[in-house]
Amino acid sequence: MADVPYGHPDFGRLWPCSCRTAERLRQRGEMLRAMSNLGPFLNKTFENFDAGVRGVARAYARALKFAEHPMGWLILFGGYGCGKTHLAAAIANRLLANHNEVLFTVVPDLLDHLRSTFGPHSEVGYDERFEQVRSAGVLILDDLGTENATPWAREKLFQIFNHRYNYRLPTVITSNREPRDIEPRILSRMTDRDLCDEIIIIDADDYRRTPTAQRFEQKKAHHLQRMGRRDGNA
Repeated sequence: MADVPYGHPDFGRLWPCSCRTAERLRQRGEMLRAMSNLGPFLNKTFENFDAGVRGVARAYARALKFAEHPMGWLILFGGYGCGKTHLAAAIANRLLANHNEVLFTVVPDLLDHLRSTFGPHSEVGYDERFEQVRSAGVLILDDLGTENATPWAREKLFQIFNHRYNYRLPTVITSNREPRDIEPRILSRMTDRDLCDEIIIIDADDYRRTPTAQRFEQKKAHHLQRMGRRDGNA
């Protein structure tokens, strides 16, 4: 209990001890890491992103700055294959390496996570999961606009955006849609200059077809092939 005099609003109120609070935060961080499912994206880093590709330099610089000092909202628009997801995952990997709480998720997958809590075998209730998502230390939403835009999905996304807008929580958003195609209530928050002083539109060729990216994918495929042969001979 808090050491306060009788009549104080906190008199008689129970407070968790610091050790339990730390353990709760650790568990929350581990849950968000598991939800992020970053396994397929662990190779997406700033070190192997080719910032020399035409049209990506500013997005790279802003993403790197955000990863070092996560404040406000970073919004990246651009077509398929222009490097948005690589930069978003690079931010997540850098923040996790620096022991920040992060949730990285593709928007349709996020909505599936929320829907799954309504199932009879869910280990976590909807309210708890929704609160974990909307209040994550840093939330990285990849591919906004690719979700099935049902009324339920639109409302859940708005509630997440609105909460993070009201509490000024650091957020990264990528989308291959035109800004005018984003739900107006969400777009109005994304374009607030107090949170996001600039929306980055990546006007670049398919980043995945650049020589640097192709060489990296070839090395990755060769490594996986060697590992497969090694496992087969074990």
